[in-house]
Amino acid sequence: MNKFMDVLENILMPVADKLNNNRYLTSLRDGFMIALPLIIFGSIFVVIANLPFLDLLIGEEAYAEYQAALAPASAGTLSIMATFVIVGIGYKLTEFYEGEAIYGGVTALAAFLILTPQVLGDVTGVIAAENLGAKGMFLGIFTAFTAAELYRFFTEKDWTIKMPDGVPGAVSRSFSALIPITFTLSIFLMIRIIFSYTPFGDVQNFIYTVVQAPLTALGSGLPATIAAVLLIQIFWFFGLHGQIIVNSVMDPIWYSLATENLAAFQAGEEVPHIVSKQFIDSFIVGMGGSGMTLAVILGIFLIGKSRQMKEIGKIGAPAGIFNVNEPIIFGLPIIMNPIVLLPWLVAPVVVTVITYMAMASGLVPPPTGVIVPWTTPTILNGAIATNSWQGGVLQAFNIVVVFFIWWPFLKILDNQYYESERDDEESTNQSA
Repeated sequence: MNKFMDVLENILMPVADKLNNNRYLTSLRDGFMIALPLIIFGSIFVVIANLPFLDLLIGEEAYAEYQAALAPASAGTLSIMATFVIVGIGYKLTEFYEGEAIYGGVTALAAFLILTPQVLGDVTGVIAAENLGAKGMFLGIFTAFTAAELYRFFTEKDWTIKMPDGVPGAVSRSFSALIPITFTLSIFLMIRIIFSYTPFGDVQNFIYTVVQAPLTALGSGLPATIAAVLLIQIFWFFGLHGQIIVNSVMDPIWYSLATENLAAFQAGEEVPHIVSKQFIDSFIVGMGGSGMTLAVILGIFLIGKSRQMKEIGKIGAPAGIFNVNEPIIFGLPIIMNPIVLLPWLVAPVVVTVITYMAMASGLVPPPTGVIVPWTTPTILNGAIATNSWQGGVLQAFNIVVVFFIWWPFLKILDNQYYESERDDEESTNQSA
């Protein structure tokens, strides 16, 4: 076992280190974090606008007016979430290079809008909301990276307008950014013109057809989801934040799937995807944190007899209710503990399969695309994510499954701690 762990550590640690320090993945992650409060705001109002049975209480006509009144909350946030992510990525990547971050962010957004089709049917000068949301996500990410790099390149070449001393700082910075922004956006304009002569018609259609659609199809499948969940657990086992590492790669796919789900849900259509951001956050991570350690805490209270176990349970329970599990990960401990490696890896995979099959069979509705705050307690979390009581019941069932997977391993660990404590007491009594 030790040799196997050494091999895994030697393979994974360099990979994780490179991923953590990669400027593009870091900017991508932080860009989504900038957009997150806006996304959650829109999600809250989607939940409020679609409260179960409200149409029966107030009537269909009043319910339609009620939904129309609340619709701008999600239309102005969730439906155009790609724009916020683009600004965030451009800002963070430019900030990494110690440039004027705000100009990096707005240049990235302007470049994206130049590439985005501004035709809707026979009407020109109009951008379809879907192109600013899920459909435009991948183009937005690539554009933000490229625009920020071009802006940095032209700035570092010192192709700037330098204002004399005494000019206010805001004015001076604005003129300094003028030439780099002009050159950057001119390149994107040329790209748009070139693509207008291709069979794809525009860059967005090209990216969606060639890159985004295949990747989202792959990411929405069970095998890819299991692989992602396993990697999260493996990285955590070695003391690395597996969620941050894996999510920085998978979030564009999962968010795109979630946005498509939300559009279908709001239109009253069948939700198209089982796997999405909420599938991971609510049914894998949202049960006490990574590894679903709320079930571990439950196991500690039910079978723990050692003082160490009991104290860990007391410390970990309040945080675990709100999906914070660092007290368990570092206190049990889970990190680098070979006794718990098997349940730590197996339980999330089993729950992923159970959840996927329950939703695929129709027993539980798939997540609607509403972003549930990650601190929302289990059961309530699942009910909100799926807009159904079945989601909460599925979470409760999964907790029981995880508990039974962990039970024999917790028993072994608890017995070790108990024997160690008893030996210490005997040594203390003998010395006294």
